[in-house]
Amino acid sequence: MTARSATSSSSSSSSGADDRGAATILAIAMAGVLLLVGAASGVVGALVVAHRRAQAGADLAALAGAAALSGRLGSGGGDPCARAARTAHDNGARLTSCQVEGTEVRVQVRVAGPRWLGQRDDLWAAARAGPAGP
Repeated sequence: MTARSATSSSSSSSSGADDRGAATILAIAMAGVLLLVGAASGVVGALVVAHRRAQAGADLAALAGAAALSGRLGSGGGDPCARAARTAHDNGARLTSCQVEGTEVRVQVRVAGPRWLGQRDDLWAAARAGPAGP
């Protein structure tokens, strides 16, 4: 009976020795997955922020152009596209297109996108503004 308990305890300790370090490998793998998910979340977050900045710049540029077109600015109006370009620049965007159609101003702006993980494209947004309808 003593020999039997010695044999069973030595076989259980040898099988336990084979599993040593398995939790370390699992922890390293999970840390790598978390790092990858965190980096991807950072890229997506930066893209969303840049797109919101582009849309805000487009909206404000269109409003400024429409206000210049209607003569409601303190400077007495002026060129709506020049006013839109200045407003877009003040909001971190670059005006790429401006069209005056009757009493409406349509603009398109670009902002630099995040340059992470191979992302090289700029982000753009468009807006239009004019007088309120009847």
